[in-house]
Amino acid sequence: MSYNEEINTIAETDQRDIVELEERIDNFRTGKEDEERFKLYRLTRGVYGQRQLGVQMFRIKIPYGKISPHQFEVIADLSDKYASSNLHLTTRQDIQLHYVKLQDSPEVWKGLTSNGLTGREACGNTVRNITASPTAGIDPDEPFDITPYAHAAAFYFLRNPICQEMGRKIKPSFSSSDKDTAFSYFHDFGFIPKIKDGVKGFKVLVGGGLGAQAITAPTAYEFLSADKMIPFMEASLRVFDRHGERSKRQKARMKFLVKKLGIDGFMELVNEEWKSLQNKVHPIDTSDYVQEEAVTYFEPSITTPKNADKFELWKKTNTFEQKQKGFYGVYVRILLGDMSSDVSRKFAKIARKYVAKDIRITVNQGLLLRFVHEDHLAELFEALETIGYANPGFDSIADVTACPGTDTCNLGVTNSTGLARVIEDMIEDEYPELLEEEHIKIKISGCMNACGQHMVANIGFHGSSIKKKDLVIPAMQVVLGGGTEPNGKGWIAEKVIKLPTKKILDCIRFVLNDYNTNAMEGEYYNHYYERQGKKYFYELLKPLANIDDLEGADLFDWEQEHEYKQAIGVGECAGVVLDVVGTIIKDAKERLESAADDFEKGHLPEAAYYSYSSFVIGAKALLLADDIKCNTQINILKDFQEQFVETGRFPFDGDFKEKVLEIKKYEPTTEFVSDYMLDAKSFLKEVIRFREKDMTNGQEDKEVIESYYKA
Repeated sequence: MSYNEEINTIAETDQRDIVELEERIDNFRTGKEDEERFKLYRLTRGVYGQRQLGVQMFRIKIPYGKISPHQFEVIADLSDKYASSNLHLTTRQDIQLHYVKLQDSPEVWKGLTSNGLTGREACGNTVRNITASPTAGIDPDEPFDITPYAHAAAFYFLRNPICQEMGRKIKPSFSSSDKDTAFSYFHDFGFIPKIKDGVKGFKVLVGGGLGAQAITAPTAYEFLSADKMIPFMEASLRVFDRHGERSKRQKARMKFLVKKLGIDGFMELVNEEWKSLQNKVHPIDTSDYVQEEAVTYFEPSITTPKNADKFELWKKTNTFEQKQKGFYGVYVRILLGDMSSDVSRKFAKIARKYVAKDIRITVNQGLLLRFVHEDHLAELFEALETIGYANPGFDSIADVTACPGTDTCNLGVTNSTGLARVIEDMIEDEYPELLEEEHIKIKISGCMNACGQHMVANIGFHGSSIKKKDLVIPAMQVVLGGGTEPNGKGWIAEKVIKLPTKKILDCIRFVLNDYNTNAMEGEYYNHYYERQGKKYFYELLKPLANIDDLEGADLFDWEQEHEYKQAIGVGECAGVVLDVVGTIIKDAKERLESAADDFEKGHLPEAAYYSYSSFVIGAKALLLADDIKCNTQINILKDFQEQFVETGRFPFDGDFKEKVLEIKKYEPTTEFVSDYMLDAKSFLKEVIRFREKDMTNGQEDKEVIESYYKA
């Protein structure tokens, strides 16, 4: 995909995606395709089930958050036509549309792809959106611009066969400097730019993650040259695909595989896989990336805004001088990341006049405007003020990050958005001086899954509940001491205490007042938390845990006028899949068809990996027919050799596991891939014959559950 702003045509790959999506929707609606199988498919196309029945959330994948004014207008128009006339900016620099009808999702796709956008692999067990520091390219502290590298990685793995049906999602990030503003330490892959002996490269972290069990990523390399970044990711994904847990969803992330193997053991497997890659190095051509610059300078009409005090505070908290002298980056604070379509169009018009076409969505649900002429700051401020987007305090304690929670998410336990609104109001009313406090962050998730990144907040909350006899009271688990130090060190928060949601404002007051009274001069909040210890804060907040005096509205969730009712749905990646062995064999056939198609086009690594997948799926089908659990691909190969080949039940010449794993021993030459693909075809032919024989002998096709199926 190019960097151009307006595409106006739909690429062949996107056309195929749209046609396939239309066909699969039709098959689902006419009963030809099972709901759970269809769900696994549509997730990889950005179509995610919503809390409200009959509508979907459509996630737009926006690599490193780069978006143009034109694309803002396109998305606003699509939201008006097919969604709720709202654009939701996420902590992964995506944009989500809500209340989209399933049958309208192909039309949304058409509108996106003709304008350089996609929903492909925005959800599901894929490589998700690659996030990056929004300041990349203009950051005074950066060794070099990581944007072309993030771009290259994003599109190298888009539609790559290795990452279409992994055990779980993969989340990479690129930070622009050692300050780690893209949170490398809690990502599956984290890259921090370095220059060594004149060579560009990265410090590499692998195997971090949030969720119910937050883990800090260990360091894989202190320095890895930039031309080895993509091969490292590819080899690592192969290891995860082959060895990662699949049946136990709570253990299926890369962080658990790295923890299980240890970083040395994981890297040993990575280096083994690396030997068979077609591209052992992958130089990234940065020449096609041209830094977008500002519009032509014009004489400003406004030099003194109407509200001079607010302007000065806004300039102090929301702007910074770029490494390009005379230009400024301008942050735009967006409440909860929600922008109405009408305001989005007005914003795009303002941006087109004053700033570069390269706007970045930030990881705290805001926006960064780039290449603003210093003389235009006052005029831009006035323009943003007219649409309500000139509020000071960007990324301060008053700029609360929150996921949608119970507004739209199936997994939401409490109303994170309502709580975020009242917290922001309280901070601005009672602690206005903290609009300049950029080293304390508040983040809220509606459940423990951390979409609001609460575990990396200095003060964080996730949705929960407390019982009071027959009543269930909405609550928040309080976590303290997470976040990123000014020097880039990452902290994971600790769980301290669970409090009713209506006591959270007092909780914040207690914490801030205590810090203000007892911290040493200049002491960073997390250092203060560590010095005092978890028990100190538990005792500080314990009086707020009393529920005996709660009555009336105190028992309601924020922005609710009725008694709290906990209604937790099933996560879209966690549903039970009922399937039949014959359908699994059909999946193996489809992989071989894809292999043949890629081989014909000269895409040898892709053809090899599809052939590998066919081997694994075919073996899995027969193991499941025998009620043998399948939790990792490597165990499938081992179990099939032991249960079918060594027992003489299945005709196979040699060691099945060794044959299939030839993919990691040999480079994908034409000769190897041709032979490997033919071997996979012959194997699947025998699988079909074996299964047909069983069926002839009276064995019925059988259902298998998801935990046995997913490997």
